[in-house]
Amino acid sequence: MSGPTTSTTLDDLFANIIAQARFTAEEQSLMMGLVTQYNIANEAGKTVQIPKYPAIAATDLTEGTDMSSTQVSTSSVTVTVGEVGAQVVLTDMAAFGAGNPAVELGTVLGNAIATKMDKDLLALFSGFSSGLGAAGAEITVADLFKAQATLRANKVTGNLAAVLHPFQAYQIKAGLTNTFANPNGGDAQNAAMINGYVGTIAGIDVYESANLTVDGAGDAVAAVFAPEALAIAMKRDFGIESQRDASLRAFELNATAAYGVAELDDTFGVKITADAVL
Repeated sequence: MSGPTTSTTLDDLFANIIAQARFTAEEQSLMMGLVTQYNIANEAGKTVQIPKYPAIAATDLTEGTDMSSTQVSTSSVTVTVGEVGAQVVLTDMAAFGAGNPAVELGTVLGNAIATKMDKDLLALFSGFSSGLGAAGAEITVADLFKAQATLRANKVTGNLAAVLHPFQAYQIKAGLTNTFANPNGGDAQNAAMINGYVGTIAGIDVYESANLTVDGAGDAVAAVFAPEALAIAMKRDFGIESQRDASLRAFELNATAAYGVAELDDTFGVKITADAVL
């Protein structure tokens, strides 16, 4: 009885790499779940205009008197789509060697695309007009409360999220676990002491990401925001294509995605500039 052919085995391997890479990209992208997403795969062109509708005011009515209309003038945000990609080489020897190349390479490629998406979205934090904190100063729980108050005063409703650099998150956790400075920290304090995880503070879901850029002075721009603050427009979702290089005795695995990011509503986000070193 003949064994499986090389072609069949490689086809199975590629399918597993793609599945693992897609799973990794979806699981490892933090920001994708925190912003507004638009699927523009079926729309022509490389740009999309997202309309923004203003708020209008209701007025008291008088019985028997006709209502007056309010003119609604929309503005729009233009999102330009571009391609991103990452490539790895799978040699013939590696494909049949030790380890699990399907899982390992899939994880590498998925992480690369997820990280790029997150960095592009996180870079938009600096564009928010409202800002708190200062370079060289540690972030505090009070900063989160101030950001929450600012957004609520802007009539932002619904869920809020904060994304901090891990060193900034440590500063928040340290403040919560300091029983002298914060003797009544409650559940959040207990969670930080036991699990090292800060869940919700002032109605804000707090996350940490090493993809936040730290500048040369050791500072990073974090933010508290609602999903409507930022947008990502997906033209082509994550995908992998293989290409044979016979002389190299290997396959190129090319992972790509096409998307664009933009600030959607400036009043829905507050940036927090703070120290990001231990």
